[in-house]
Amino acid sequence: MNEIIEQLKQALDISPENIPLRLHLAEMMMQQNLLAEASDQFSQVLKRDHSNAKALTGLSEIYIKQNKFSAAIILFEQLQQQHALNFDHRIKFIRCLLKENSVAQAKELYAQVLKEQPNFRDAEIDSALRMPGMETGMDADSLLEELSNTGNFFMEKPTVKFSDVGGMQKMKSEISMKIIQPLKNPELYKAFGKKIGGGILMYGPPGCGKTFLAKATAGEIDAKFISIGLHDILDMWMGNSEKNLHEVFKVARNNTPCVLFIDEVDALGASRSDMRQSAMRQIINQFLAELDGVKDSNEGVLILAATNAPWSVDSAFRRPGRFDRVLFVAPPDDESRKEILGSILKDKPVEKIDAADIAKLTPGYSGADLKALVDIATESKLEESFAKGSLQPITQKDLIKAVKQHKATTAEWFSTARNYALYANETGLYDEILQYMNIKK
Repeated sequence: MNEIIEQLKQALDISPENIPLRLHLAEMMMQQNLLAEASDQFSQVLKRDHSNAKALTGLSEIYIKQNKFSAAIILFEQLQQQHALNFDHRIKFIRCLLKENSVAQAKELYAQVLKEQPNFRDAEIDSALRMPGMETGMDADSLLEELSNTGNFFMEKPTVKFSDVGGMQKMKSEISMKIIQPLKNPELYKAFGKKIGGGILMYGPPGCGKTFLAKATAGEIDAKFISIGLHDILDMWMGNSEKNLHEVFKVARNNTPCVLFIDEVDALGASRSDMRQSAMRQIINQFLAELDGVKDSNEGVLILAATNAPWSVDSAFRRPGRFDRVLFVAPPDDESRKEILGSILKDKPVEKIDAADIAKLTPGYSGADLKALVDIATESKLEESFAKGSLQPITQKDLIKAVKQHKATTAEWFSTARNYALYANETGLYDEILQYMNIKK
């Protein structure tokens, strides 16, 4: 086999533009588990024909074997757009999505698969996508109904924990006292008449880890996790939005302990005095009723919400028993930025990186900004690697160059927040913003 591969290589030296020959060589290399060499051959094909389905599927197979599931997803999505995704690869696509926690997308694709082949079953996928009430061995119609009944939101059980979150010690401590300790010491809290549940509202500039912290909270207590936003709730038909909202809380109550994370809560909890449409006011009132647990108890439902605009959230939401803890999520400090950079660079080819030095160069950068820096440096090294024909690692110089290209995106947020903290801060809600900006009122 190796002799045949060498002969094919020699033939390619004579005819480098022969795509069928290069594909045949790549496939033989895959059979011999020569993944790096096969990957290079498939990449050479895609340079000449960027939509070649055989090269895309071959490369996706290699990425799966290398546990590079996010890279495989990108290729599967391209094949899907080209209508070149066969049944077997759709199943592999679903598995990759589940590996990357893209449950909603996996669920949608699996529903399509079951419509085409009602008798198809995959134990791994069935188990991963099992929602409340789903039972092993149910018929195709019941399974499809269960897949669609959960609406646009999805429930998962995160594996990330506080140890995976860089910095944010104060936030972790607050969440621990409000959410984690009550579950671990229920009798102690009941002795003081404290219920297990309640809400925390996190605010701050975008990209600073509010969503990731909420997911880690669920992982810390081995709880289920539901994430929703305004787009998951709103419906064009009168009354359906309120039903959708109730359904989310119903699923959370049926699966306690459950962390219900509400992103961009300012959209759902906007000031009712600013609302001109009665339909939206009805949704807000429904939201308040669900938070209060008027008809159903929220015991064991732990509600975390995030917003970039706390000044737009109705004050009624901050009443005791609702979001009675309001926490400022600041951009990561030097040590946290160092941790975050180390985490982002962990599985990438790097050479002589001083994360502490880069952290000092990036004050005010959010976690998303730091990821953007690494992305810029990565793209630069990919181009260089293609040009030189060998892998070129990311260096300190590349990251410093990226810092010059990408500035902190939090500056605009603080410009707006500063005005609210100075002139609309009667209750002291925004004192932490002033402290962070070293402003004395």
